[in-house]
Amino acid sequence: MRGEARSYAAARKERTADTDRWLKDLFRTASDGEQVSLVAVGSLGRAEPAPGSDLDLVLLHNGRADVARIADRIWYPIWDSAATLDHSVRTVEEAVSVARQDLKAVLGLIQARHVAGDPDLTRKAREAVLAEWRADSRRRLGELRESADKRAQVSGELAFLLEPDLKDGRGGLRDVQAMQAVAAAWVASAPGPRAREAYEFILDVRHALHLVTARGTDRLVLQEQDAVAGLLGLLDAEALMRRLAEAGRTIAHAFDATWRTVDKLLSGPAPRGRRPLADGVVEHGGEVVLARGVNVPKDPVLVLRAAAAAADSGLPMAPATVSVLASKSPPMPVPWPEEARDALVSILGAGRAAVPVWEELDQAGILVKLLPDWERVRHRPQRNPIHRFTVDRHLIEAAANAAGHTREVSRPDLLLIAALLHDIGKGWPGDHSATGEIVVRDIAARIGLPPQDVDTLATVVRHHLLLPETATRRDLDDPVTIEKVAGTVGSREVLDLLAALAVADGNATGPAAWNSWKAGLVADLVRRVRSVLAGSPPPKPPMLSEQQAALARHGGGAVRVNGGAVTVVAPDRVGLLWSAAGVLAAHRLVVRSASAASAGSTAMIEFSVIPEYGSPPDPATLEADLRLVLAGRLDT
Repeated sequence: MRGEARSYAAARKERTADTDRWLKDLFRTASDGEQVSLVAVGSLGRAEPAPGSDLDLVLLHNGRADVARIADRIWYPIWDSAATLDHSVRTVEEAVSVARQDLKAVLGLIQARHVAGDPDLTRKAREAVLAEWRADSRRRLGELRESADKRAQVSGELAFLLEPDLKDGRGGLRDVQAMQAVAAAWVASAPGPRAREAYEFILDVRHALHLVTARGTDRLVLQEQDAVAGLLGLLDAEALMRRLAEAGRTIAHAFDATWRTVDKLLSGPAPRGRRPLADGVVEHGGEVVLARGVNVPKDPVLVLRAAAAAADSGLPMAPATVSVLASKSPPMPVPWPEEARDALVSILGAGRAAVPVWEELDQAGILVKLLPDWERVRHRPQRNPIHRFTVDRHLIEAAANAAGHTREVSRPDLLLIAALLHDIGKGWPGDHSATGEIVVRDIAARIGLPPQDVDTLATVVRHHLLLPETATRRDLDDPVTIEKVAGTVGSREVLDLLAALAVADGNATGPAAWNSWKAGLVADLVRRVRSVLAGSPPPKPPMLSEQQAALARHGGGAVRVNGGAVTVVAPDRVGLLWSAAGVLAAHRLVVRSASAASAGSTAMIEFSVIPEYGSPPDPATLEADLRLVLAGRLDT
């Protein structure tokens, strides 16, 4: 984990001790301690309570007739203290029976901790629950996995959310607790040091969040992030979210590895034998491993060959193999040999299968050795609702998407590398496109691309936003617009690379950044620019009809809303289409198509729209907001 942050581990330990003392005092006043015990489960049972944590307690007994009176004398003072209490009263047999049917109950009792009373009673209950958990592990672990998958679907992935759920998100606290439950079943090892460190950091974030909000919440909303960062001694919210993304991805990676182990053990022995995949790389037991006798310290390209074999075959790399490659691989020669560059392209060309392989290399620290500039974007949050991933994850997602467009370009290798590096400039201050061009020139030379390819790659990165920004903010019927884009791209090769990258980038960004309307505009722009590059003049802009011209005589502009058709006529200016589209989006309208025409200094845009959900907006309100934008009195 990068950097130092203030830890609340000591505070959690102290809170546990203070709570235990209080509960022991309550127990002593309520009972003589015979055949009854007070057991902590949940966060108190794990000795990690945050300031706003509930108290989860079980009163175990061995059939005492006065157990209800004992319970009341413990529970009522807790309620009077305003603490939130989750409580139950059970015999050992009842506790085991409930655990047999209730996943939450069994997970709590697996990590139960004795607080007061008869310790043998607590021990018997915990041992009985553990014995059944292990005996029925095949069924119960399937239930645990299903529960984790549902949590991830509902709460999303902690590492990539603007406002993550620290407990239930994928890569959050619950996933580590699930791994601990798997370890308790003797099916896989307990979470390793990196996962435990990540877990402690998320506990610290949750602790600070409870202090900031003065309540027991698990969702880290935007307005609390700077304050939480301050309590943890971090520079700002961006530093906090970068650390949190790293922690979440570390846990998610460990979680996936745990379940691969579970699947292997529960599915029975794998087929014997080794299947060659690449030079020095074989498949064994459903994983990619190194061949016998391979000399890792003498083969710098082996790490990329193994990763390419994993991506091509869709198989995971064995953890031991990744560990050996991370610790024993020699530095890659600079410039890279052609074999290494080909292996990198092969990884990216595998499409979706490249993503988990890339994550494996990242988690092992291999990526930053191969591409040192990757460290600048690693886990870097984007902190806006448009982007659904951190910068580094967005880049590999874009490359995976680009693999589906390689037949549309003359240089598939440059498309894949451009997709991987198009936002690398976000690791430095300033315009990321301009900075990215500089950084990419260094990287391209490092990986051994010839000078002409370096220039092409740098041009694509420098102008990777050219097509979508022009298509949505400029008048495509203006010949000057088309000629300017043609002059910027310079060649059909670069245009095709930019067109494919725009689609891959947009889809990797998220639905708010890419839709059929924008895709249609970009495709129209590409068609027009391609014609100019082929030597044909750009088409003349369509003229306004008499009805449209009549609308244009309304001075500052005119707006007409008729069902799913929205017409805007106004003096032509840069960004007119984008501004009008922004108003439509603010009113929950999805643009299905848009067409523009002009006459002199007047532009007309016709939108076809549908509501994103529910009923359409009030036409009068929509027209009023559009007029305000046309008059420059409303920002979008």
